[in-house]
Amino acid sequence: MDIRLATEADLPELQGIYAHHVLHGTGTFEEVPPSVEEMAGRLAAVADKGGVWLVGTDATGVLGYAYYAQFRERSAYRFCVEDAVYVREDVRGQGVGKALVGRLLEMAEARGIRQMVAVIGDSENVGSLGVHASLGFARVGVLRAAGLKFGRWLDVIYMQRALGAGDADVPGG
Repeated sequence: MDIRLATEADLPELQGIYAHHVLHGTGTFEEVPPSVEEMAGRLAAVADKGGVWLVGTDATGVLGYAYYAQFRERSAYRFCVEDAVYVREDVRGQGVGKALVGRLLEMAEARGIRQMVAVIGDSENVGSLGVHASLGFARVGVLRAAGLKFGRWLDVIYMQRALGAGDADVPGG
């Protein structure tokens, strides 16, 4: 598998992967799949704000994607990012998500990011919970019954991992 920065040419496949998760999964709380044009806007917004959007590909096309963006808009969050990862249904459980998030961690640390947060939809999302735990993320919180999708209440799990020096010092200080 090759991992590289996502491009506009990847958008139809990205949209297809995400649409599947929207329509059939609880890892995202969206209920209507965004269009390719909306996905283009999201890709641009991540890049415009200093984030990174990666794709994993092979001869069959895009296997999955992952990105990070600043956790919240306020400037004090400038050293904290949130990740997201989605994998094509036919290759789930084959290490695609772990490889993508692993590369995000490397890139974020190289850019001086100190914390990465995963906001995982559905406490039963064992794939995402397992990928993040295997990469050193710790479970730090739960929002009980924060979403309602497919006729059931869904929790949101927060996981976090320090990068580089974490909170051991203050950047630039």
